[in-house]
Amino acid sequence: MATYLYRLARFSYRRRRLVLVLWLALLAAFGTGALTLSGPTSTSFTVPGTESQKAIDLLGERFPQAGAGGATARVVFAAPSGQSLTDPASQAAIAETVAALQTAPQVGGVTDPYQTGGVNPTGTVAYSQVTYTVQGMDITDASRDALRAAAEPARAAGLTVEMGGDALQPPVETSATEVLGIVVAALVLVITFGSLVAAGLPLLTAIIGIGIGIAGIMIVSGFVEMASTTSILALMLGLAVAIDYALFIVSRYRHELAVGREGEEAAGRAVGTAGSAVVFAGLTVVIALAALAVVNIPLLTEMGLAAASTVVVAVLIALTLLPALLGFAGRRIMGRRGRDPETAGNGKPTAGTRWARFVTRRPAAVLAVAVLALGVIAVPALSLRLGLPDDGTAAPDTTQRKAYDLLSQGFGPGFNGPLTVVVDGAGSTDPQGVAEGAAATIQALPDVVAVVPPVFNQTGETALLTVIPASAPSSAATEDLVGAIRDADEAVPGDLYVTGQTAMNIDVSSRMGAALVPYLAVVVGLAFVLLALVFRSIVVPLKATLGFLLSVVATFGAVVAVFQWGWLSGLFGVEETAPIMSLLPVLLVGIVFGLAMDYQVFLVTRMREEYVHGAKPTEAVVTGFGHGARVVTAAAIIMISVFAGFILSHESLIKSIGFALAVAILFDAFVVRMAIVPAVMTLLGRSAWWLPRWLDRILPNVDVEGEKLRHELAASEPAPAAEGAPAMR
Repeated sequence: MATYLYRLARFSYRRRRLVLVLWLALLAAFGTGALTLSGPTSTSFTVPGTESQKAIDLLGERFPQAGAGGATARVVFAAPSGQSLTDPASQAAIAETVAALQTAPQVGGVTDPYQTGGVNPTGTVAYSQVTYTVQGMDITDASRDALRAAAEPARAAGLTVEMGGDALQPPVETSATEVLGIVVAALVLVITFGSLVAAGLPLLTAIIGIGIGIAGIMIVSGFVEMASTTSILALMLGLAVAIDYALFIVSRYRHELAVGREGEEAAGRAVGTAGSAVVFAGLTVVIALAALAVVNIPLLTEMGLAAASTVVVAVLIALTLLPALLGFAGRRIMGRRGRDPETAGNGKPTAGTRWARFVTRRPAAVLAVAVLALGVIAVPALSLRLGLPDDGTAAPDTTQRKAYDLLSQGFGPGFNGPLTVVVDGAGSTDPQGVAEGAAATIQALPDVVAVVPPVFNQTGETALLTVIPASAPSSAATEDLVGAIRDADEAVPGDLYVTGQTAMNIDVSSRMGAALVPYLAVVVGLAFVLLALVFRSIVVPLKATLGFLLSVVATFGAVVAVFQWGWLSGLFGVEETAPIMSLLPVLLVGIVFGLAMDYQVFLVTRMREEYVHGAKPTEAVVTGFGHGARVVTAAAIIMISVFAGFILSHESLIKSIGFALAVAILFDAFVVRMAIVPAVMTLLGRSAWWLPRWLDRILPNVDVEGEKLRHELAASEPAPAAEGAPAMR
C-alpha cells in the first residue's frame, strides 16, 4: 500500500493545479446540489420490532384519527391563589383558549378539560391535550406561534398557563458557539508547526472536506428522510478527523524536508508512510460508524453512515488534495526557522522522548497508576441509568418544566407520562367486551391511578385506552408497570400493545442496552483483524482493545457523575440531572473506538517502524514515541477542542455527546496511549510483535510502515543530504 500511496502523492504534487481544480469543482457541484436538491429534516423516530412501534403502526392503519406518533402539547392551567377553575370566568377563558387551539395549524385534536376529566379534584389545575398530525420537528413556526398565542385569553383572565410536550421543541441547529473548537484548533496548529502556512493547510482541507460531506448529506435528504441531528454528528466527526489526518501527513512531510528531501519526494514519502496510517485509521472509524446499523434503529444507521461518508472524504482529501497544496506551499511550510522540531539538531531530547524514557524506566508503576486512576473515575458507571429526556429534565425556568411541575402537583407525577394501550379485538366476536375486560385488568395492577374508558375506531375492532401511572415517567415503577401491562396480554382474549412517549422511551433504552454487547463484538472483531494486518501482531491489537475499553468505562463514569449525579453540572451548563441518553452509550462506543484506534495506529506504527528497522524493543518504544508524541498530542488537543465546543449546545443529546467524546479522547490519548501503551510495550518487549508463523503466512503484508517502499527507494536513488541541510533542487 505504501508504494501506491507514494505514487499517488507524487502525482498529486506534480499535477497540483489539476487536483485542486477537480476538488474545487467537486465542492461547487455538491454545493449546488445541496442548494437545489436538499429536503427538510425531521425527527421521525422509529424503532422497528419494539412493541411500542407495532402499536403505532397498528393505530396508523386502523385508527389514524388517534394521531399516534404525532407531536403532542399539553396546555396546563392553574388558578390564582384562593380561586377555582370551576368559576364561570375561568371556564369561559379556558373555553376560548381551547377554541383557538382547535383552529390552529397542523392540530389534529384538542381535549376540553371540563369534558374529559382534565380538572383536578380541588379545581386548582387543569390541562388540555393537543395532538398534532405531524412529528415534532415537522411542526412549523406558525403552528408554534399559534399554540403560544392561544394561551393569551386565559392569561388575560388571570390564570397561569404553561405548556409542555415535544411540539414545543425547536429544530436542532448548529450555532456558532458549537464550532469554537476550530479557533482552538488553529491556535494549536500554529504552536505545533510555528508556521501559519503549515497550520492553515489542515484547516483548509478540513473545511473543503466538511463542505463536500455536509452538502452530500443535504442532497441525500432530498430523496431520503433524514434526521435533523445527522449532519451535526457528521460535522463534529468530519471536522475532527480531517484536521488530525492532515496534521499527521504535514508533520511527516516537514520531517522529510528537514532531512534534505526534495518537495515532491518528501510528499511521496510522507503520504506513503503517514498516509498508510491515515488509511487504516480512517477504516477503523468507518467500520465503527457503519456498524451502528447492527442496532437496527434507522436514526443511528443514518447518523453512522453519514458520518462515515464524511470520514471517507477526509481520507481521500488527505491523500490527494493535501499533497497538491503542499506543492503550492513549497518550503514556506517550514516556517521562519526553516526546520522541523524533531530534527532540529540541537542535541536536546524532546518532551516526548523524555516522557518515554521515564515510562520505560518505570513501566510497572506507570501502568498501575494509570489503570487505577481510570478505574476510580469509572466507579460512577455502576449507577448508569438509560432514558430519554422529557419535560421533567428541562431547565427549571422553562415553560415545559413549569407545566410538568404543575401537573405533578395537581394530579400526580404519572399524569406527565400517560401510557397508551391499544387493544386489538379484531379476532374476537365481542371486541367491546375485550376492551372493557382489558381496562378492568389494567386497573387492578399496582401503580395505576386511572384507566380512561376505551375509545373505539370506526369498525369497533380496535380500542384505545389511556392509563395514568402513579409514578413519574422516568421512574423504575413506571417501567415495571409497562412490563406488567404487556404480561397481562395473556389474561385478555385480544392483543394488548403499550405505546406512547413513555413506553417508547423504555423500549429504546431496552434496545440500546441489549444491542451494546453485539455491537461491541462486531466493531472490536473487525477492527482486531484490521489492526492485526497493520501491526502484524496479536498482542498489540489485543492491548489496543483493552485500553479502549478502559477509557470508555472511565468516560461512562465521568458522564454519569456530571449528567446523572450533577457533579460540576454548573461548569458544563447541565441545568437538570437525568438518566443518561439512551443513544449515548452505543454512539460513544462506536465513535470513540474509531478515534482511539487513530492514535493507536499513528503512535505504535512509528514504534513498529523503528523496530522493523533494527532498533531494540525498548529503544523502538522511546524513538517511536518521541517522533509521534508531539503530533499526537496536538491532534488530541484539537479533537478535544472541537468536541468540547459542542458542550455549549442547548440540545441535551448534542451537549452530552460533545462532553463524552471530549472526555473520552482526553482519557484515551493522554492516559491510555501516552502512558499505558508505552508501559505495556516496554514490559512485553519482543513478544509484543509476536505473530504465529501460520498466521504470518496467511495475512497479507500491507506494509503500513513503508519498509518495502524504503528498500525500493534506497536502491534507486542516492542517500539524502545530511540532517538540517537545504534540500537539493
